[in-house]
Amino acid sequence: MKAFKFIKTINVMKTGILGITITFLSIPFVANASNQSLLNIQHQWAACQYEIINTESKENCFQHLIEDNEQALSVNPKNNELKVWLAINKSSLAGAKGGLGALSLVKQAKLLFEEVIADEPTTLNGSAYTSLGSLYYQVPGWPIGFGSDDKAEIMLQKALAVNPDGIDSNYFYADFLREDGRKTEAIKYFKKAQQAIPRPNRPLADKGRQQEIQGKLEELM
Repeated sequence: MKAFKFIKTINVMKTGILGITITFLSIPFVANASNQSLLNIQHQWAACQYEIINTESKENCFQHLIEDNEQALSVNPKNNELKVWLAINKSSLAGAKGGLGALSLVKQAKLLFEEVIADEPTTLNGSAYTSLGSLYYQVPGWPIGFGSDDKAEIMLQKALAVNPDGIDSNYFYADFLREDGRKTEAIKYFKKAQQAIPRPNRPLADKGRQQEIQGKLEELM
């Protein structure tokens, strides 16, 4: 997930025995396919986010990733993990685009996060709380956008309640605190994020996030 400072600076049966047999055989296949799709999306997000520097190329990367994510979700529309990542990818494309044109994307992302929270809030260790919280503190408030520091803190604290030792839950709460001028608290949570156990399937994302953490700590200390 990406910081969205860009926006704030402008001042997403057949009936019968045969049918039953097919249904049962299809369940693990669909689940496995969804899991692989999710992993592919996570890996590609990290590549778009941390390996591509050129702005136009980054936008194209996220746009193609959104299309892949939407395709995977169309096959399994009730998959909240894929829904969270579609919202993350829309938010990340907004981050790459910047400006007022990005607001429609973050509004779409907000709705997706809210759907997941209403249905299954602990999905991906509370990632919808983390991501929605990050939107609330980085998107401008009324009348331009829906930003709210109060709502941001509520969402980010809920994320920490679900995943107290996670790298993202601690990073985004720390970044919120930094933005809010609460330097001592921010350093505490950045350091906790720094100590998070590496995610075995997401080495590039962890490497990129750790670099962001180190950069923020150097600013504060």
